[in-house]
Amino acid sequence: MQQSHREQRQTELESRQPFTRLPLWLRALSALPLPVWYAFAHFLAWLGEYVTHYRRAVVDAQLLLCFPGLGKAERARIRREFYRNFAEVMVEIIKALTISEAEIRRRVTLHNVAAVRAELDAGHSVITLTSHNGNWEWTLLAMSLGMGYPIHAAYKPIHGRFGDRLMLTLRGRFGARMIPAKRLLMRVLRRRREPQIVAMVADQDPVSSTVRHFTQFFGQDTAFFIGPEAIARTGNMAVFYLAVRRTARGHYEVSFEPLAARGEELPPGGLIDRYARRIEDFTRERPADWLWSYRRWKVRRPGDAGAGPADAAPPASG
Repeated sequence: MQQSHREQRQTELESRQPFTRLPLWLRALSALPLPVWYAFAHFLAWLGEYVTHYRRAVVDAQLLLCFPGLGKAERARIRREFYRNFAEVMVEIIKALTISEAEIRRRVTLHNVAAVRAELDAGHSVITLTSHNGNWEWTLLAMSLGMGYPIHAAYKPIHGRFGDRLMLTLRGRFGARMIPAKRLLMRVLRRRREPQIVAMVADQDPVSSTVRHFTQFFGQDTAFFIGPEAIARTGNMAVFYLAVRRTARGHYEVSFEPLAARGEELPPGGLIDRYARRIEDFTRERPADWLWSYRRWKVRRPGDAGAGPADAAPPASG
């Protein structure tokens, strides 16, 4: 049966492979010492916040939405720290293309892994859910090195071929297998007898999915992907939240926190409710570390024709 153009495009996206060897110019760029990159990040943060105003209206609107009780000066402080942290994460991602195993082990430490390993050692797969707090890319690299079990990580293929292959190369450097999110459940079920870690970052708007769960998040009716819950339920898997804490510039602690036990009976959407609560609580503890430049409230509940929270972004101010 002949595939439609859309199906052909999806097949092409999912057949892409990482680079066997990075372009020389990119390797040379990534190999620059981190202090050099951090100096550049300082400039990028200033440029993004004060010159180009990179998504500054979105950042301001969402900070006001989520922290209405804070004064303007306090929100401005969080915004300034966000731009600095965001710029540092961006250069750390470039550095991740050539960073050594020893350097990742030194800079990212894993905590509270006993419960995860107990599940894996008993022959059961687990799901790890994290969010866009701290450095999620270095977290995957550290898990690949430190857990001792296969990791299958969900990802959404990027339409640009070069960028997509670059992300596949980065994320798979130390052994993680990248699986398109739409194929993840099938892959998990196919390998259900092999203990594995299914790694997911699922705090973004489920624009690409028509199956969603709405829950309260920072006081807003918010859509989330339902995939993590469907996979956990179907695969009978324990779920852990990864709390990624920045302890110093370029250093992170990753704590594995139980979110749902294997076989735990939860109402539909119950796991996603817990996930949303944990992200909110964690972000309130460290507000400058979440990805505020991402327009989070694009998807609205069917029948809600009003403007979404992020649509009310104020004009950027000096």
